[in-house]
Amino acid sequence: VRKYLSRIFRGTVKASGNFNASADAEVLHKAMKGLGTDEDTILQLLTARSNAQRQQIKATYKTLFGKDLVSDLKGELGGKFETLIVALMTPPITYDVTSLRNAIKGAGTDEKVLVEILASRTPQQVKDIIAAYRQEYDDDLEEDVSGDTSGHFKRLLVILLQANRQRGIQEGDIENDAQALFKAGEHKFGTDEQSFVTILGNRSAEHLRKVFDAYMKLSGYEMEESIQRETSGSLRDLLLAVVKCARSVPGYFAETLYYSMKGAGTDDNTLIRVMASRSEVDMLDIRAEFRKKFACSLYSMIKGDTGGDFRKTLLLLCGGDDA
Repeated sequence: VRKYLSRIFRGTVKASGNFNASADAEVLHKAMKGLGTDEDTILQLLTARSNAQRQQIKATYKTLFGKDLVSDLKGELGGKFETLIVALMTPPITYDVTSLRNAIKGAGTDEKVLVEILASRTPQQVKDIIAAYRQEYDDDLEEDVSGDTSGHFKRLLVILLQANRQRGIQEGDIENDAQALFKAGEHKFGTDEQSFVTILGNRSAEHLRKVFDAYMKLSGYEMEESIQRETSGSLRDLLLAVVKCARSVPGYFAETLYYSMKGAGTDDNTLIRVMASRSEVDMLDIRAEFRKKFACSLYSMIKGDTGGDFRKTLLLLCGGDDA
């Protein structure tokens, strides 16, 4: 059984074995009491507990001290370190729902968040997100997304929100799909985006991987290359994300992390979102993909790119170096 479990669990953050919510709540309370805050104790403790355990600590903290743990943490911490700790204290589904809501309701739409979450979550997770969104805001996520986006970008988001991709591989359709994509793009003057949207939005990941191989044979191009050339803007970003997630979700997140830190200035929001939301899901696989794709480890890139308690927390979530 042990071996079987370790094969399934690909996160770096695990539940603590000898967990005691009251003891943890006391430690956190003490770390924030009096003059100065003991940030190190806070970050060491929270990264050594699973999200479910953090929720228990939060509930116990309220019982013991009559105060909200997250509010207290916000009052003591600051900047991106605070944002990361608050992300770790949020249940995963609530975190996705809040991220989407802020992406839609903020000043201007944050397309990056819509793309990242809706392209990478499983159909079941998307259904859960829609239900939780309705419960939290009494709004329809699909309507909110539709009201805030347009064109083929909107159409593909709506298809992803239907969360009913075909299952398995439709052998008879592989060649047809590849042909349709070829005719819609490389083979045509101007691009028929609708074919890309329909096929990439509705087929299973396994099926799409076969289609990409057939497309390569037919056109001489990788699917990603054609999308880069044939489309633009947020539609291009979403199509690329869907293709990359069909190939490998950890591979997609490895690239997302790399580009959040590469170049001038770090995209802290993306870095926080991915590290917080994947630490209990597939961070080990993301690290392996990162090492394969780029000439350094995720650990070393975080180390060179960030500082202070923020960096310390991220490195603990990363869970080790693959130098």
